[in-house]
Amino acid sequence: MSSNSIRFAAYYGAFYFTLGAFLPFFPEWLAGRGMEGTWIGYIVAAAMVGRVLVSPLGARWADLSRRKRDPILILSLGSTALFLLHGPTSSPWVLLVLSFLCGAAFYGQMPLIDAFAMGESRRGKITFGPVRAIGSALFIVSNVGAGLAFERFGSESILVWVVIGAMLVSLSAVFLPDGEDPNRRIAPPLETDGLGALLRGPFGIALAASVFVQGAHGFYYYFSAVAWGAQGHGGVVIGLLIASGVVIEIVFLTFSGRGWLGRMSPAMLMGIGAGGSVLRWGLLALSPPLWGLFILQNLHALTYAATYIGFLRYASLHVPDRYAATAQSINSALSGGLVMALAAAASGYLYTRVGSLGFAAMMLPAIAGLGFAVLLSRQRALPRADELD
Repeated sequence: MSSNSIRFAAYYGAFYFTLGAFLPFFPEWLAGRGMEGTWIGYIVAAAMVGRVLVSPLGARWADLSRRKRDPILILSLGSTALFLLHGPTSSPWVLLVLSFLCGAAFYGQMPLIDAFAMGESRRGKITFGPVRAIGSALFIVSNVGAGLAFERFGSESILVWVVIGAMLVSLSAVFLPDGEDPNRRIAPPLETDGLGALLRGPFGIALAASVFVQGAHGFYYYFSAVAWGAQGHGGVVIGLLIASGVVIEIVFLTFSGRGWLGRMSPAMLMGIGAGGSVLRWGLLALSPPLWGLFILQNLHALTYAATYIGFLRYASLHVPDRYAATAQSINSALSGGLVMALAAAASGYLYTRVGSLGFAAMMLPAIAGLGFAVLLSRQRALPRADELD
């Protein structure tokens, strides 16, 4: 690995080390602070709202900055301070506000670092796939480690873990390359000839493909553990199933820039992601035996990783640098925020009524994503991002 690759890998590792504890165990910490179920739902939802409403503004700020590291560093320092402020309070209203701000500051870093890293990859300064795979690997380590800490030391250990992780994110952000380009054109206001034109063109099609395929993970993310537990599988087995999906994701990310995978077009990557999504959710709805579940978990390499890389590759190739972070943030806000929230709500309704058959409903957004990927593949050749800047 080059020096720059190590710097980005350290950042991704620290970020997903923090996320691996925060994402699954934050509700447990809230419960330990005396929050009832309704308040836990509100507080967790507030983070998602912050991610959807505020993080695109942070991305726009990043696009206006000459030094791409600076907004990432400031957001990482802000999220560290916000996590620390959780310590002395048990007020649900204060925690609601802190959660909203954390959703903006912590999750808001994701599209910024992805846009920055893909730009550096396009210029040959880093190799994106292996760098990003470090993040997925540390997510698994944190998942297991934070779970053990929770069992041994109780819910307060989760906040300690998250605060330490956030500090590591800030430290690693200090050592990122500054990303300064004095000759770069600064983005103009959002006029019809700017991002709006991109959204109405092929970029909007690529965005729709990504959003629908990633949003189709809603039932899996929120109810797969519940569904598999109802089928008689224990917690250790369910943990291994989820981990196996992340492991195959790591393998795909590591090799995504090499050989035939490296030559795949963004439309093709998102198309195979959508096709794998239709197959995965359709077969999971049939409640296959355990060996079948492990086989189907391999499709996570397509449904998540191929779709993720496909959109990043498209944006890196065809979105001007002056809109790169904003484009990634819109995708994150829609696929990981708004659409995922809608999918989660629909999944709760479905699971209550049809159980594991609810997986089948996720085929609908996957089919829509496949349609948009096919439509994207039929668009005429577009100029590269460096030609647009």
